[in-house]
Amino acid sequence: MTLQLFPLLPLLLLARLPATRPAPPTCYSRMLALSREITSDFQSLQATEPSEVCVGYLPRLYLDIHNYCVLAKLRDFVASPQCWKVAQVDALKDKVRKLYTIMNSFCRRDLVFLSDDCSALEYPVLVTTVLPDHQS
Repeated sequence: MTLQLFPLLPLLLLARLPATRPAPPTCYSRMLALSREITSDFQSLQATEPSEVCVGYLPRLYLDIHNYCVLAKLRDFVASPQCWKVAQVDALKDKVRKLYTIMNSFCRRDLVFLSDDCSALEYPVLVTTVLPDHQS
């Protein structure tokens, strides 16, 4: 019986150990992931909280960390007095506050703003796929 298990032993050991250790998140990757999470949470909040009228009055949160206006957008959202009794909004404001702190303090040097179009942050970003030209 032990002879039959011997060929499986290396496979079991390899399956248990990860091939490579993941790299720790960089400032940029953390900002990008948190901004996407906030945008997603905001969209789901709008979809699931129609009974809370205050959600409709919150500033919109369609974040692009490469847009200079995002800092003002984050400040406005945290300072908005609407929905101060709604737990999901409080949790979202905590995430927004965290992103603002990361962007304004810890990762300030890693951030590059490519735009300052404040109106672009009012609507969700439409992702389009462009097929590459196949030239002969």
